[in-house]
Amino acid sequence: MMLFKLSLRNLKKSFQDYTVYFLTLVLGVAVFYVFNALDSQSVMESVSASTREIIELMLAMLAGVSVFVSVNLGFLIVYANNFLIRRRKKEFGVYMSLGMSRGGISRILFGETVVIGLISLGAGLVIGVFASQLMSVLVARMFEADMTGYTFVFSGKAAGKTVIYFGIMYVLVVLFNAVTVSRYKLLHLLTAERRNEKVRMKNPLLAGAVFCVSLGLLAYCYLSVLGVFGNVDRNKTLLLIGLGSLATFLFFWSLSGLLLRLVQRRKKFYLKDLNLFVFRQMNSRINTMVSTMTVICLMLFLTIGVLSCGVSMNQSLTAELEEMTPRDVCMTKSMEAGERQTPEDAGKGIAEYLGDAGFEVSEELEEGYVEITSYVLPELTWESTLGDSREAVMAQFPQLNWSQREELVPLSAYNRIAEFYGMPTYELAEDEYLLLCTFDSMKSIRDTGLRAGAPLNMGGKEYRPRYGECQEGYLSMSTSRMVLGIFVLPDSAFTERGLVPYCNYLAADYRGQTEAEIAAVEERIDAVTKRSPVYVLSKTALRESSVGMGAIVTFIALYLGIIFLISSAAMLALKELSDSSDNRDRYGILRELGADQGMIRKALFRQIGIFFLLPLALAFVHSLFGVQFVNRMLLVMQQESQEQSILFTALFILLIYGAYFLATYLGSRRIIEEAD
Repeated sequence: MMLFKLSLRNLKKSFQDYTVYFLTLVLGVAVFYVFNALDSQSVMESVSASTREIIELMLAMLAGVSVFVSVNLGFLIVYANNFLIRRRKKEFGVYMSLGMSRGGISRILFGETVVIGLISLGAGLVIGVFASQLMSVLVARMFEADMTGYTFVFSGKAAGKTVIYFGIMYVLVVLFNAVTVSRYKLLHLLTAERRNEKVRMKNPLLAGAVFCVSLGLLAYCYLSVLGVFGNVDRNKTLLLIGLGSLATFLFFWSLSGLLLRLVQRRKKFYLKDLNLFVFRQMNSRINTMVSTMTVICLMLFLTIGVLSCGVSMNQSLTAELEEMTPRDVCMTKSMEAGERQTPEDAGKGIAEYLGDAGFEVSEELEEGYVEITSYVLPELTWESTLGDSREAVMAQFPQLNWSQREELVPLSAYNRIAEFYGMPTYELAEDEYLLLCTFDSMKSIRDTGLRAGAPLNMGGKEYRPRYGECQEGYLSMSTSRMVLGIFVLPDSAFTERGLVPYCNYLAADYRGQTEAEIAAVEERIDAVTKRSPVYVLSKTALRESSVGMGAIVTFIALYLGIIFLISSAAMLALKELSDSSDNRDRYGILRELGADQGMIRKALFRQIGIFFLLPLALAFVHSLFGVQFVNRMLLVMQQESQEQSILFTALFILLIYGAYFLATYLGSRRIIEEAD
């Protein structure tokens, strides 16, 4: 009982010094609960069956992410706890000198851990329960769910999962504390305040050489992901990740040997105010935590990348949804024989094929539906349509399949479906063609050939581009603007004998108007097209899949982004608070030498600001190239989405990272002013 009272007294004494530690635990619990309570939201009951399936997939993925998150938080808790123990070595030395055993100290730490765990779990769960109600609004908005039946919900399942995961973490902390205390020696504990970390000054020439090596490795990685050194496959991607991590480590290792030297050369700046003290402190701190700074920088890089790419992908998946789904349904069918259809069925259009299967298109769909067929010419490939720019473009984008056949459609057929979709129609001379392409990355490639006047040869006749750039248009509905290239030619060009029917398209509206009638028609279509070569794209299905995929990406990005950011900021904050506590005597000496309170506070602010800014700045540079690499590999993000995603990411980081910086500055200022 006496030891437990001592644990409570110690907690009260140290609570203000380590508010950041408690805050991090509470936030970790709250975030963990919120993302694991999504399936308990009342709005989930009002979504459709297909949307529910998407949500279940998202929840399964979030459950897997939660395991990774718990491991990350576990390391953070152990890391933070290590700082707390190191800070209290002298206190433990006093206990041992008074006759307390190492087991007694372990029991004190056990009591403190239990109390900390109960406080953080309780406060975190309370915050998480209320925050999850706000999450209901976001879920309802993304899945277009009905909020009229909303009720306040507490998820016992999510709370139990949170308690179990964090309980395991605290058990590990208790074991860690016991092992740590068992290694203590009384002499080392009593002299802990006089035992500083060993700081070995690096040779400036060696540090300069390593700094140049780190910049060279970073430059190689940056240029590689931009495609300067050829295609980046999976093995090379892993190599670049390894080299980038090594370069980041070498950057901080060499920086600790160069930073002070560089500043000392600028005498006016170095000797101004307390800059001499600030940069010597910074040099010492970077020198003693190179590995930690590397980990923090990489975690911040992941935070920026995950958030910006996640938001960009979500915006890309939903931005053009209305524009790309103007009708109720669009069906496509391959006109080539294969595993799913015989040569006889391959020659049938969609209306004929469905009619043979018992679905009468004229009875189920509105009059005026459009059915057209596109063609291919075996020798007409992406490579053959680039003209004089072929070698340069193929060298720049070696990852693309340049042997892909080009899709061709008659002008009259395209104009019919374009008019039905509400898109512009076109006119062509007998020796002209136009190219449809809506995907930005591919459009830039295609435009290179069009500006060069790349000819199109069919049956001995040469066709020239009518326009010097790709035009807007598509044949099939989709969730985004992903048309990689469709050639539109005069009808007379399709008398060429070598042309082969490629794909049949049918766009229509349902006869039914109510949700029940539309659902009934879609059920009948699904029944006859299941395991058939007909691929059905309804506006309802496209909307649900787009919204669902966007939600999955958004929630996982937010989940990981928040955890990575909290972990990074907390590690920096705890280190700075611990060092401020260790350096109180040094600040006291500054006051004795005549430095006023304003100068000392300004010096502290600069010191913490540089400490927080260094890993964030390098992480930002990493992300400039990393995000572009992800965009190139995934081929799903349109450029217009980037500004909003970058702004969101910047505000998100500013809010959380800035809050930790402010809390660290205020906490450190209070600690050093206790020396008065």
